Amino acid sequence: MSTGSVTVAVCQFAPVADRAVNRERIGELVAGAAARGAGLVVLPEYSSYFVDPMDETLAAQAEDLDGAFTQELTRLAAEHGAVIVAGLVERADAGRVRNAVVAVDATGVLAVYRKQHLYDAFGQTESRWIEPGEIGGAATFAVDGLTFGLMTCYDLRFPEVARTLVDAGADALVVPAEWVRGPLKEHHWTTLLAARAIESTSYVVAADHPGPVGVGHSAVVDPQGAVVAGVGTGEGIAVAELDADTVARVREVNPALRLRRYRVVPR
Repeated sequence: MSTGSVTVAVCQFAPVADRAVNRERIGELVAGAAARGAGLVVLPEYSSYFVDPMDETLAAQAEDLDGAFTQELTRLAAEHGAVIVAGLVERADAGRVRNAVVAVDATGVLAVYRKQHLYDAFGQTESRWIEPGEIGGAATFAVDGLTFGLMTCYDLRFPEVARTLVDAGADALVVPAEWVRGPLKEHHWTTLLAARAIESTSYVVAADHPGPVGVGHSAVVDPQGAVVAGVGTGEGIAVAELDADTVARVREVNPALRLRRYRVVPR
Protein backbone atom coordinates (compact mmCIF):
# COMPACT_ATOMS: atom_id res chain seq x y z
CA MET A 1 0.00 0.00 0.00
CA SER A 2 1.29 3.47 -0.86
CA THR A 3 2.18 5.84 1.96
CA GLY A 4 2.87 9.50 1.43
CA SER A 5 1.48 12.69 -0.03
CA VAL A 6 2.11 14.89 -3.03
CA THR A 7 0.90 18.31 -4.12
CA VAL A 8 -0.46 18.19 -7.67
CA ALA A 9 -1.36 20.94 -10.12
CA VAL A 10 -3.65 20.77 -13.14
CA CYS A 11 -2.76 23.38 -15.76
CA GLN A 12 -5.56 24.33 -18.15
CA PHE A 13 -4.32 26.00 -21.34
CA ALA A 14 -5.01 26.05 -25.07
CA PRO A 15 -2.18 24.53 -27.12
CA VAL A 16 -1.81 26.02 -30.61
CA ALA A 17 -0.34 25.03 -33.97
CA ASP A 18 3.11 26.29 -32.98
CA ARG A 19 5.35 23.96 -31.01
CA ALA A 20 7.69 26.70 -29.79
CA VAL A 21 4.79 28.79 -28.46
CA ASN A 22 3.40 25.75 -26.63
CA ARG A 23 6.75 24.97 -25.01
CA GLU A 24 7.08 28.57 -23.83
CA ARG A 25 3.59 28.58 -22.33
CA ILE A 26 4.19 25.24 -20.64
CA GLY A 27 7.33 26.69 -19.07
CA GLU A 28 5.30 29.52 -17.60
CA LEU A 29 2.63 27.17 -16.27
CA VAL A 30 5.11 24.74 -14.72
CA ALA A 31 6.91 27.62 -13.04
CA GLY A 32 3.61 28.90 -11.67
CA ALA A 33 2.59 25.48 -10.43
CA ALA A 34 5.96 24.80 -8.82
CA ALA A 35 5.82 28.18 -7.07
CA ARG A 36 2.64 26.93 -5.41
CA GLY A 37 4.38 23.77 -4.20
CA ALA A 38 3.40 21.28 -6.90
CA GLY A 39 5.49 18.14 -7.07
CA LEU A 40 3.41 16.83 -9.98
CA VAL A 41 2.22 19.10 -12.80
CA VAL A 42 -0.39 17.82 -15.27
CA LEU A 43 -0.99 19.48 -18.65
CA PRO A 44 -3.63 18.67 -21.29
CA GLU A 45 -3.79 16.27 -24.19
CA TYR A 46 -2.09 17.56 -27.39
CA SER A 47 0.09 19.94 -25.36
CA SER A 48 2.93 19.73 -27.88
CA TYR A 49 0.79 20.67 -30.90
CA PHE A 50 -2.90 21.16 -31.60
CA VAL A 51 -4.94 22.19 -34.61
CA ASP A 52 -8.72 22.31 -34.92
CA PRO A 53 -9.95 20.72 -37.06
CA MET A 54 -7.25 18.08 -37.25
CA ASP A 55 -5.37 17.86 -40.53
CA GLU A 56 -2.20 16.57 -42.14
CA THR A 57 -0.06 19.02 -40.16
CA LEU A 58 -0.30 16.66 -37.19
CA ALA A 59 2.06 14.23 -38.92
CA ALA A 60 4.29 17.05 -40.14
CA GLN A 61 4.62 18.45 -36.59
CA ALA A 62 4.86 15.13 -34.73
CA GLU A 63 7.96 14.40 -32.67
CA ASP A 64 9.84 11.33 -31.51
CA LEU A 65 9.44 10.29 -27.90
CA ASP A 66 12.91 11.69 -27.16
CA GLY A 67 12.41 14.84 -29.26
CA ALA A 68 12.46 18.53 -28.40
CA PHE A 69 9.17 18.50 -26.51
CA THR A 70 10.11 15.73 -24.10
CA GLN A 71 13.59 17.19 -23.70
CA GLU A 72 12.07 20.53 -22.68
CA LEU A 73 9.73 18.83 -20.20
CA THR A 74 12.73 17.04 -18.70
CA ARG A 75 14.64 20.31 -18.42
CA LEU A 76 11.67 21.97 -16.72
CA ALA A 77 11.28 19.01 -14.37
CA ALA A 78 14.92 19.37 -13.33
CA GLU A 79 14.65 23.14 -12.94
CA HIS A 80 11.55 23.01 -10.77
CA GLY A 81 11.99 19.68 -8.98
CA ALA A 82 8.69 18.31 -10.24
CA VAL A 83 7.30 15.47 -12.29
CA ILE A 84 5.49 16.70 -15.42
CA VAL A 85 2.76 14.95 -17.41
CA ALA A 86 1.72 16.28 -20.83
CA GLY A 87 0.18 15.22 -24.11
CA LEU A 88 2.58 14.63 -27.02
CA VAL A 89 1.83 14.26 -30.75
CA GLU A 90 4.24 11.39 -31.35
CA ARG A 91 5.61 10.39 -34.75
CA ALA A 92 4.24 7.12 -36.19
CA ASP A 93 4.11 5.37 -39.57
CA ALA A 94 1.85 5.67 -42.61
CA GLY A 95 0.99 9.36 -42.20
CA ARG A 96 -0.70 8.99 -38.83
CA VAL A 97 0.59 9.91 -35.36
CA ARG A 98 0.26 8.57 -31.84
CA ASN A 99 -1.69 10.49 -29.25
CA ALA A 100 0.78 9.98 -26.43
CA VAL A 101 1.08 11.15 -22.84
CA VAL A 102 4.51 11.31 -21.25
CA ALA A 103 5.45 11.55 -17.58
CA VAL A 104 8.95 12.86 -16.99
CA ASP A 105 11.21 13.86 -14.14
CA ALA A 106 14.73 15.27 -14.12
CA THR A 107 16.13 11.91 -15.30
CA GLY A 108 13.84 11.56 -18.32
CA VAL A 109 10.70 9.59 -19.19
CA LEU A 110 9.05 7.73 -16.29
CA ALA A 111 6.05 6.42 -18.24
CA VAL A 112 4.41 6.79 -21.61
CA TYR A 113 0.80 6.04 -22.54
CA ARG A 114 -0.68 6.00 -26.04
CA LYS A 115 -4.40 6.65 -26.27
CA GLN A 116 -6.34 3.41 -26.67
CA HIS A 117 -9.87 4.66 -27.34
CA LEU A 118 -9.89 7.14 -30.20
CA TYR A 119 -12.54 9.85 -30.43
CA ASP A 120 -14.68 8.53 -33.28
CA ALA A 121 -17.87 9.95 -31.79
CA PHE A 122 -20.01 13.10 -31.67
CA GLY A 123 -19.19 13.79 -35.31
CA GLN A 124 -15.41 13.50 -34.85
CA THR A 125 -13.06 10.95 -36.45
CA GLU A 126 -9.79 10.99 -34.53
CA SER A 127 -8.75 7.64 -36.03
CA ARG A 128 -8.31 9.31 -39.43
CA TRP A 129 -5.19 10.95 -38.04
CA ILE A 130 -4.25 8.91 -34.96
CA GLU A 131 -2.90 5.38 -34.57
CA PRO A 132 -4.47 3.67 -31.53
CA GLY A 133 -2.25 2.54 -28.69
CA GLU A 134 -1.75 -1.10 -27.84
CA ILE A 135 -4.09 -2.54 -25.24
CA GLY A 136 -3.38 -4.77 -22.29
CA GLY A 137 -0.83 -2.71 -20.37
CA ALA A 138 -0.94 -0.11 -17.63
CA ALA A 139 1.28 2.99 -17.65
CA THR A 140 2.10 3.95 -14.06
CA PHE A 141 4.73 5.92 -12.19
CA ALA A 142 5.36 6.88 -8.57
CA VAL A 143 5.79 10.26 -6.90
CA ASP A 144 6.42 10.71 -3.17
CA GLY A 145 4.89 7.37 -2.22
CA LEU A 146 1.78 7.51 -4.43
CA THR A 147 1.28 5.60 -7.67
CA PHE A 148 -0.26 7.39 -10.65
CA GLY A 149 -1.81 5.80 -13.73
CA LEU A 150 -2.15 7.42 -17.16
CA MET A 151 -5.20 7.57 -19.41
CA THR A 152 -6.42 10.10 -21.98
CA CYS A 153 -9.64 12.02 -22.69
CA TYR A 154 -12.10 9.67 -24.46
CA ASP A 155 -10.68 6.77 -22.40
CA LEU A 156 -12.65 8.32 -19.55
CA ARG A 157 -15.84 6.85 -21.04
CA PHE A 158 -14.43 3.33 -20.66
CA PRO A 159 -14.20 2.25 -17.01
CA GLU A 160 -12.08 -0.73 -17.99
CA VAL A 161 -9.09 1.55 -18.52
CA ALA A 162 -9.33 2.82 -14.96
CA ARG A 163 -9.71 -0.76 -13.72
CA THR A 164 -6.43 -1.80 -15.34
CA LEU A 165 -4.71 1.12 -13.65
CA VAL A 166 -5.98 0.44 -10.14
CA ASP A 167 -5.22 -3.25 -10.62
CA ALA A 168 -1.66 -2.11 -11.34
CA GLY A 169 -1.60 -0.23 -8.02
CA ALA A 170 -2.73 3.27 -8.97
CA ASP A 171 -3.81 5.59 -6.16
CA ALA A 172 -4.64 8.33 -8.68
CA LEU A 173 -5.76 8.43 -12.31
CA VAL A 174 -4.14 11.15 -14.44
CA VAL A 175 -6.29 12.31 -17.37
CA PRO A 176 -4.89 14.82 -19.88
CA ALA A 177 -7.77 15.74 -22.19
CA GLU A 178 -9.16 17.88 -24.95
CA TRP A 179 -12.83 17.37 -24.06
CA VAL A 180 -14.61 18.94 -27.02
CA ARG A 181 -17.55 21.25 -26.34
CA GLY A 182 -21.07 20.22 -27.34
CA PRO A 183 -24.54 19.57 -25.91
CA LEU A 184 -24.22 18.14 -22.39
CA LYS A 185 -20.47 17.58 -22.83
CA GLU A 186 -19.55 19.57 -19.71
CA HIS A 187 -22.03 17.42 -17.77
CA HIS A 188 -20.50 14.24 -19.21
CA TRP A 189 -16.99 15.41 -18.28
CA THR A 190 -17.72 16.25 -14.66
CA THR A 191 -19.92 13.18 -14.17
CA LEU A 192 -17.35 10.78 -15.60
CA LEU A 193 -14.51 12.28 -13.58
CA ALA A 194 -16.53 11.67 -10.43
CA ALA A 195 -17.62 8.20 -11.54
CA ARG A 196 -14.07 7.03 -12.25
CA ALA A 197 -12.97 8.33 -8.84
CA ILE A 198 -15.85 6.71 -6.96
CA GLU A 199 -15.70 3.29 -8.60
CA SER A 200 -11.89 3.20 -8.41
CA THR A 201 -11.72 4.67 -4.89
CA SER A 202 -8.87 6.74 -6.34
CA TYR A 203 -8.03 10.36 -6.94
CA VAL A 204 -8.57 11.68 -10.46
CA VAL A 205 -6.29 14.46 -11.74
CA ALA A 206 -7.67 15.84 -15.02
CA ALA A 207 -6.35 18.68 -17.22
CA ASP A 208 -8.48 19.93 -20.12
CA HIS A 209 -8.30 22.66 -22.78
CA PRO A 210 -10.27 25.85 -22.05
CA GLY A 211 -12.96 27.23 -24.35
CA PRO A 212 -13.86 27.78 -27.05
CA VAL A 213 -12.83 24.26 -28.12
CA GLY A 214 -12.65 22.46 -24.76
CA VAL A 215 -15.14 22.52 -21.90
CA GLY A 216 -12.49 23.47 -19.36
CA HIS A 217 -13.22 22.51 -15.75
CA SER A 218 -9.89 20.82 -15.12
CA ALA A 219 -10.12 19.28 -11.68
CA VAL A 220 -8.67 17.21 -8.90
CA VAL A 221 -11.31 14.79 -7.60
CA ASP A 222 -10.94 12.84 -4.37
CA PRO A 223 -11.62 9.09 -3.95
CA GLN A 224 -15.22 9.77 -2.96
CA GLY A 225 -15.93 11.83 -6.07
CA ALA A 226 -15.70 15.31 -4.54
CA VAL A 227 -13.87 18.07 -6.42
CA VAL A 228 -11.13 19.38 -4.13
CA ALA A 229 -9.61 21.84 -6.63
CA GLY A 230 -10.59 23.04 -10.07
CA VAL A 231 -10.42 25.61 -12.85
CA GLY A 232 -13.35 27.27 -14.63
CA THR A 233 -13.63 27.68 -18.40
CA GLY A 234 -10.55 29.86 -18.99
CA GLU A 235 -6.84 29.21 -18.60
CA GLY A 236 -5.58 28.62 -15.09
CA ILE A 237 -3.93 26.39 -12.52
CA ALA A 238 -5.56 24.45 -9.68
CA VAL A 239 -3.53 22.88 -6.87
CA ALA A 240 -4.41 20.20 -4.33
CA GLU A 241 -2.68 17.80 -1.96
CA LEU A 242 -3.14 14.06 -2.53
CA ASP A 243 -2.71 11.82 0.48
CA ALA A 244 -2.24 8.05 0.45
CA ASP A 245 -3.92 7.74 3.85
CA THR A 246 -7.11 9.19 2.34
CA VAL A 247 -7.10 6.49 -0.34
CA ALA A 248 -6.53 3.81 2.29
CA ARG A 249 -9.37 5.08 4.50
CA VAL A 250 -11.85 5.22 1.62
CA ARG A 251 -10.90 1.73 0.46
CA GLU A 252 -11.33 0.39 3.98
CA VAL A 253 -14.84 1.84 4.31
CA ASN A 254 -15.78 1.04 0.70
CA PRO A 255 -13.79 -2.04 -0.39
CA ALA A 256 -15.33 -2.05 -3.87
CA LEU A 257 -12.10 -3.07 -5.58
CA ARG A 258 -11.68 -6.08 -3.31
CA LEU A 259 -15.33 -7.11 -3.63
CA ARG A 260 -15.34 -7.12 -7.44
CA ARG A 261 -16.24 -10.43 -9.05
CA TYR A 262 -15.05 -9.59 -12.57
CA ARG A 263 -11.69 -8.78 -14.12
CA VAL A 264 -10.89 -6.78 -17.26
CA VAL A 265 -9.91 -8.90 -20.26
CA PRO A 266 -8.77 -7.19 -23.51
CA ARG A 267 -10.89 -7.77 -26.61
